[in-house]
Amino acid sequence: MEIPKSQGVDQSLPTKQRNMSASMPTNISYKEHFDTSKDDEIDLSELWRAIWAGKILIVAITFIFSVASVAYALSKPDIYKASVLLSPTSSEGKGGLSGLSGQFGGLASLAGINLGGSGGNKTILALEIIKSRSFIEKFISNHDLEVPLMAAEKWDASSKQLIYNNDLYDINSKKWLVDFEPSPWASFKALSSLMSINQDTATSMVTIELSFFSPDIAKKWLFWLVEDVNDFMREQDQQESRNSINYLTEQLEKTQIANMETVFYQLIEEQTKNMMLTQVNKEYVLKTVDPAQVPDRKDQPKRALIVVVGTMLGGMLSVLIVLIRHFTKSRK
Repeated sequence: MEIPKSQGVDQSLPTKQRNMSASMPTNISYKEHFDTSKDDEIDLSELWRAIWAGKILIVAITFIFSVASVAYALSKPDIYKASVLLSPTSSEGKGGLSGLSGQFGGLASLAGINLGGSGGNKTILALEIIKSRSFIEKFISNHDLEVPLMAAEKWDASSKQLIYNNDLYDINSKKWLVDFEPSPWASFKALSSLMSINQDTATSMVTIELSFFSPDIAKKWLFWLVEDVNDFMREQDQQESRNSINYLTEQLEKTQIANMETVFYQLIEEQTKNMMLTQVNKEYVLKTVDPAQVPDRKDQPKRALIVVVGTMLGGMLSVLIVLIRHFTKSRK
């Protein structure tokens, strides 16, 4: 018995594909398919009409964001940034010590004596000391910076006085009004956040920047910072030289070898020279090239940028809200 062929189906196809082709509807026109694809595309004219219809809402939201941005920008206090340019001190006068370092460096290291290193190493050490917690906490304590650092909220340019937060500190009684005074760790973090230290790898020049409410105080603190780190490094090297001289003198009294006596005398002589250099040079490790000046222009906040960004954010958000409302209604 002959099986009837399905009309419109290619009999050369396998049986499974012929069955699928026969089951597919043939009454869908090309125009209907085109209209369906067109509905899924974004109509720019429709977007424009939706935005125009919601123009009042867009203007209102943008205006609110603009006013809020202006209020926020004006509420932020002015921040001034002072900077100082420093150069590592040269190694003049240390040629003899460097020569002994190469000649007797092994012997001195066994004895625990430091014959000195390159100026670059001292500079790196000084910069790391400035960042260290122990140095910063001592710096804050020595110069009584805890109150202006933790309680000040802005600067009065007319009276040139800091304005303190009355909820934190009573300027008249000079007492903190909170349950506990700021911890040394909190003070360290606060001052560290105000400082920026950068060294040019090509020239080895060091730039230290410090930001604060008061331009005068920013300059003063920066001057103290450079002065204190130089004093710290000087005192450290003086103590090392003093200990080395005492040790070498003791060993000199014990030795009976003539050649060793000559070595000890040379080491004592160079350590004495090193101690003299620490007393002569006020800027022992970091030499000031461009001293800190009182900044005459604020560094922060960028009020115009805050207002522009806030206004743009409000405009984009308002347009997004209008479009979401429009398409939500059109789908219902």
